[in-house]
Amino acid sequence: MSQTLENHAQSLLEAATHAGADGADAFVVHGTSLSIDVREGHLEQAERSEGLDLGLRVFVGQRQANVSVSDARPETIATMAERAVAMAREAPEDEFIGLADAAQLANGWDIAALELMDPTKEPNPADLQSDAQATEAAAMNVVGVSQVQSATAGYSHTSVHLAASNGFSGGYERTSRGTYCTAIAGTGDAMERDYDGDGRIFQSDLRSPEDIGKTAGLRAVERLDARKPQTGTYPVLFDERISSSLIGHLLAAANGAMIARGSSWLRDKLGQQVLPTALSLIEDPHRPRVSGSRPFDAEGLPTQHRAIIDDGVLTGWTLDLGNARKLGMAPTANAARGVSSPPSPSTWNVALTQGAQTPEEIMRDMGTGLMVTSLIGSTINPNTGDYSRGASGFWIENGEIAYAVNECTIAGNLHDMLRNLVPANDARAHLSRVVPSLLVPGLTLAGN
Repeated sequence: MSQTLENHAQSLLEAATHAGADGADAFVVHGTSLSIDVREGHLEQAERSEGLDLGLRVFVGQRQANVSVSDARPETIATMAERAVAMAREAPEDEFIGLADAAQLANGWDIAALELMDPTKEPNPADLQSDAQATEAAAMNVVGVSQVQSATAGYSHTSVHLAASNGFSGGYERTSRGTYCTAIAGTGDAMERDYDGDGRIFQSDLRSPEDIGKTAGLRAVERLDARKPQTGTYPVLFDERISSSLIGHLLAAANGAMIARGSSWLRDKLGQQVLPTALSLIEDPHRPRVSGSRPFDAEGLPTQHRAIIDDGVLTGWTLDLGNARKLGMAPTANAARGVSSPPSPSTWNVALTQGAQTPEEIMRDMGTGLMVTSLIGSTINPNTGDYSRGASGFWIENGEIAYAVNECTIAGNLHDMLRNLVPANDARAHLSRVVPSLLVPGLTLAGN
């Protein structure tokens, strides 16, 4: 398949040159996915999709255009290239666009070392159904669970190839296998729901369906008899399941596109303290068996280990070529793209420094406050960092869980929240974002 994708990519480049483009890059993706849903022990839905998508970006001077199709016939590719060049000639000029120089391009990467693809064959639909049924049964066996909203098992296999007129050509394959469950406890207006799931590159690394279903059921039952907390200012512990959202806001604010537009609350913070001194945020695109790993970015640059934040200090922005040129900086090999759009900055695998305490020890020390396990809605001001979200979880009294909480709002400012974080030690190492539970010492809660 990789050879076929490479041939398609080269055909796109040749068609672009024939149509009059000064330069071009081609991104070709072939994907297969299979998903099985069960309900009450029986198959509810089975979905399988398989498709080929081709994207072509062309340059005419300092103008560009991007087009995509799902048809690899030569006549379609030729027409696609002609239309892309015609579109580029009408596009506005942009002095910052363009392909990478040859000296910037990745070479000599070791795909096998990244372990992006499980070599075992695609799972049989019957096996996926069996996993989903086992997950559902385990959830229903939890006392207090009234129904299972969803039990799903799935698999995907994706192959990609990138080629450009500057000489770059490279591709890789990636697999994914997952099992997920959402359980409901209680009845009527007192119903509560929660979930669990696991997704891995290698099926052998996946947690058992029984463990996933049981955990989903126990979490749902724990949420019964929820009430609103008291309004006030309290410490808030973000559970490991949702704590990465805080780091996500930080990464979004350090995105080079946001900085180039001047619309980020971090725009004046380069070289300044944005996290506590002991915390670093490290990007490593070369971790084996992790979904965010890759040998090169969407512009053919070699991905690299870097400290986005080093001992609490913001060291730089996340940059593709275009935004790096706008800011007069070096690119960080963080270009991402789909077939229908040009590259834009994105992060790969990131990990936040973990703390020494368990979440239980942090709860003990926080005394009275809120542990958040679920977030809904989002009001984040990208310019100021003002933060407000709906939340549910558990109220902490005297360092222990007292009761479940729902229908409350937490609010603060990301500047202050992030500078005062206290991390636990419970991050899951296999995730693309390795972030432990995080304590924010003081947030405003709106409840009763």
